[in-house]
Amino acid sequence: MMISRNLSKNIFGIKHQTSKIAQTSLNRNIRSYSTENNSNNSNNSNNNNEEKQKQQEPKKKWNKWLVFGGLAAAGFGAFTLTDLIVNDDFDSITDKFRSKLPEAERKHRPKVVILGTGWASLCMLRKLHTDEFDVYIISPRNYFLFTPLLVGGTTGTVEVRSIMEPIRKYCKRSDSEEATFIEAECVSVDPKKKTVRCVDNSTVKGEVSEFDLQYDHLIVGVGADNQTFGIPGVKENACFLKEINDTRVIRDKIIDCLETASYPGQPEKEIDRLLNFIVVGGGPSGVEFTAELNDFLQSDLLRTYPLAKRIKVTLVEALPHILTIFDKKIIDHVEKRLTSSDNTRIWTKTAVVGVKEKEITVRNDKKEESQVPYGLLVWATGNTPRALTTQLIKDIGPSHQNNRRGLIVDEYFRVVGTDGIWAIGDACINLQKPLAQTAQVASQQGRYLGRLFNHMAEDMNKQKIENAKSLSSAIVTTVSTTAATPLFKENQDFNDKLKNQPIFKYRHMGTLAYIGDHQAVAEFKGDSTTTFEGYFTYYLWRSVYFTKLLSMRNRVLVSFDWLKSTVFGRDVSRG
Repeated sequence: MMISRNLSKNIFGIKHQTSKIAQTSLNRNIRSYSTENNSNNSNNSNNNNEEKQKQQEPKKKWNKWLVFGGLAAAGFGAFTLTDLIVNDDFDSITDKFRSKLPEAERKHRPKVVILGTGWASLCMLRKLHTDEFDVYIISPRNYFLFTPLLVGGTTGTVEVRSIMEPIRKYCKRSDSEEATFIEAECVSVDPKKKTVRCVDNSTVKGEVSEFDLQYDHLIVGVGADNQTFGIPGVKENACFLKEINDTRVIRDKIIDCLETASYPGQPEKEIDRLLNFIVVGGGPSGVEFTAELNDFLQSDLLRTYPLAKRIKVTLVEALPHILTIFDKKIIDHVEKRLTSSDNTRIWTKTAVVGVKEKEITVRNDKKEESQVPYGLLVWATGNTPRALTTQLIKDIGPSHQNNRRGLIVDEYFRVVGTDGIWAIGDACINLQKPLAQTAQVASQQGRYLGRLFNHMAEDMNKQKIENAKSLSSAIVTTVSTTAATPLFKENQDFNDKLKNQPIFKYRHMGTLAYIGDHQAVAEFKGDSTTTFEGYFTYYLWRSVYFTKLLSMRNRVLVSFDWLKSTVFGRDVSRG
């Protein structure tokens, strides 16, 4: 019995222990399974999160690109809109969508001959609907020159090629040649026969180097020449600031004077002469050249030439002050700024009365004359009419043309006393509303005349047809025809329609000038005069000129030139 009980207890204990072991094992399995499930769930969750992140990463990248792309597009759009507003160029967009006349019909339309490739002529060409006229451009240079930055080319701040634009580029519209360019110089105009005489003045000449060209409408946009006031020796010995070659000559002479002054045994007096640079003319061109020359001296020449510290820059002006077109506050600031340099002097109330190879003769306000030796002489005293303009004034006659500044025009830029001759830019003057001879004025006049021709295209075509009929039936007696009498008389209907067109209104956008050491001055006239000067104005000055550059190519090249001269300095080698 005892054995049976003990056996029963043992069996029960074994069962009990077995049950505990089984329970423990079960609990472990459950926990293990739970852990595995949790682990699996966690892994699945992580995998899902990773997949979601992978799916979201491209979206985030695209969102970033969209944001940056949107900002870039907005910036480009704002710049384009500003460019169109500043340059008054909205019609360049609408011009692409209008219907154009075919070439066969264009050859029978009025022949428009444009003389010159300066500001006025090019701005007119850009606005003119060239498909509605038979257009010819005559000029001895086949490029447009951005003259406001020409001074920078004399010291290497910008390269001259960066401010040039091929004129043939603007002869093409919609992949077709709608204008004909001829590189020649117009030497005479016959207002009676309506012809121009042109010659080839280039180095390479062919069998044909002269020709006559008939016109229906002649646009005189030849600009102006350098004003020398008839002072003997100026043309032979002075450097000017008008053309591309002028910048090369001035830059070469600056370095040449320094190299010659550095010759061993050179006398002290001769060194002082060679390193005395004289600038005649206290207008914007003369002041800006003086400022650029000072920058060139301080930033580059002093580092490479030991004698550069002896350079003297003398600005000579016949009037009591320089920059007379500016407010008195700006004049005082500029004079103080320029004379703060030990290398710069300003002589006001001083007139140049004679120029020789190595010295000039000046006369002060006390009528005392003295001789001043020089190594470089730069002449920047203003404009005078070119020989062609003077010849045309003479041919028309003093009864209609009696102004020495240029061709007298009416409010539509028709040359008084002629038929079919128009003048714009520095070649003309409106006696009722005389304007300064600046690029700003010339460009606005060119745009206006181009648009006027567009509005009058059909009327001009009718006038040409009527003139052709009257020519075939009329007997023209050349004996009784004077220079002031046109061959064709304008019909009254054309005149009446022309008078219905709006007249030219000049919008002054302000006057800017660089004064050196990253400073500039600006003046804006409205109801009151607002002036600025300093570093901020310098960046305004550069921004305005950057915007006025005609093409993206020019803007990129000029920007690179500015950056290059700032980082690496200007080149001091010759050539």
